Amino acid sequence: MAAPGHRRTLSRRDSRGFRRSWCCSFGIPPESPENLSCAPSKTTHKSEILSKSGNSFPNSPQSSKSGLGLVGLIDRRRILSPGRVSPIDSDNAPDPVRDIVPDTASVGDNGTQLGSETFRSTDEKLVAPEVSEAYQTPALDRSLSTGTKAESCSPVFDVRLSLKGKNGGCLVLELDSEVLSANSSVFADLISDCRRGSGSRAAAKLCRIEVPDVENLTVFRETIELMFLDDITRRLLKMGVSRSIDVLEVSAGIVFTKGVLSCLKYLEAVPWSEDEEEKLKRLFTKFSFDNATAREVLGRLYPLEQVDSEQHLAMQLIWSVTNGADAGARNELKSLVKGLLSKSSVYEKETELNKDDLYVVCQSCIGSLVGLFEEASDSVTEKPSKEDNGKPLIERVSRQVDNINWLLEILLERQMAEEFVDVWADQGELLRMHELVSPMIRYELSRISACIFIALGRGKLHCRSEARCAVLQAWFGPMLVDFGWLQRCRKGLEVKTLEEAMGQALLTLPLKQQHSLFMEWFRCFSRHGSECPNLGKAFQIWWRRCFLRAPEIRTVESR
Repeated sequence: MAAPGHRRTLSRRDSRGFRRSWCCSFGIPPESPENLSCAPSKTTHKSEILSKSGNSFPNSPQSSKSGLGLVGLIDRRRILSPGRVSPIDSDNAPDPVRDIVPDTASVGDNGTQLGSETFRSTDEKLVAPEVSEAYQTPALDRSLSTGTKAESCSPVFDVRLSLKGKNGGCLVLELDSEVLSANSSVFADLISDCRRGSGSRAAAKLCRIEVPDVENLTVFRETIELMFLDDITRRLLKMGVSRSIDVLEVSAGIVFTKGVLSCLKYLEAVPWSEDEEEKLKRLFTKFSFDNATAREVLGRLYPLEQVDSEQHLAMQLIWSVTNGADAGARNELKSLVKGLLSKSSVYEKETELNKDDLYVVCQSCIGSLVGLFEEASDSVTEKPSKEDNGKPLIERVSRQVDNINWLLEILLERQMAEEFVDVWADQGELLRMHELVSPMIRYELSRISACIFIALGRGKLHCRSEARCAVLQAWFGPMLVDFGWLQRCRKGLEVKTLEEAMGQALLTLPLKQQHSLFMEWFRCFSRHGSECPNLGKAFQIWWRRCFLRAPEIRTVESR
């Protein structure tokens, strides 16, 4: 055998005539009449790239209560008798095994050359390094490391398992029938059928099994390797969650019970990413696992017991947010809950919310706001409740206004905000106290009106003409008075957007109502200037509609 350095210098011309079959192991070939020579073949075949797909074994059938099998995957007719010529080793049939030349070789921990080295094909294309050329059982590894003659262990390799990949790859494993039969009931049945068909002939020592259409050769090989390990969990830790799910799928397909239990136990104890969670969901729809560990994994995927309805939980979250005391945490939770309840949520189904329940929360916040304004309008010293932890009145008013605006956003998202326009237009008590309290407190009410005006002006809120007239006539005047404070204390409000939306909202009213409101704005703007919103563009549109086009309309009517 040439030194590794020499193998690195093999030219393409030198490697053309050198064929190396996957059926050859790195150890002493098993003593069998059907053992074929690994001599170089005269005919070279074009190499194909082995499948490096990380997907699982898709042809595994749906399991039954009695267990999981490979019906249709491992064809019993492909178990070859000693008297027949194996199509795997036939020289007449096209050989799907690619011609490869080792580029480098690595030695495993137990002293045996393993199939983890990188191979290079005769057409200079790289072959997947993780696919090994052959598999040797730990029994042979121990015999080599202890100096025992290899001939004493050669009968161990009495099963030749040929894996045919979907993309044209091929992998041949030489295995111990006792280990296969003890770990997989599917392989136990196949080996038993092979032994019965062989009878007492000498070739009965070698059983050939072929598995077609394997999605991922590497995963299938790693699953078989787990049968020869005492500590499977240790190997799964090195593989990671995604590969362990693939191994679980193959183990379920070949009814490798120990592998299934080990994979489930490992997966139950580690966190998953969203992609890994989806892989597990698909896997549990294909197979059923009857053990406690599987139920624990399912418990992380689906609620196994009856829980509160999604609507009830959503309302609990909304109440908790509105009653929150910490401003920073409340803002974070508002963003979180709004995203969960949004129609554009990333989740499959939007949460159903009862409109009446949402308006109950709105009325509760408005009621708290009325109580705070009553406290602000009285001459007595404010007395904060224990729930407010002694916070000043301004902060408590701002908190309730933030809650109302947040609820209004949820109602607008779900197109349930029409009734809120009527509710806000009917707040006569707040309108009365608006004139009595300090400007630094009363302007908070205009923040609620601003959200309604913006929704009306931008077409996000559709309600009756009477409702629009009522809310604008009630809160347009206070908005003109508070606009200077809104400019200085914006709290996320876009003033330019508010000015444009107010003008557009006024233009949705009948011209008679527009006349009174635009004239009120004109007088206020002439006295206060920048302390009043600039509705000049909307005013021009109103003026043109009222006067400049009137003669043309009368002319058309006269005709």
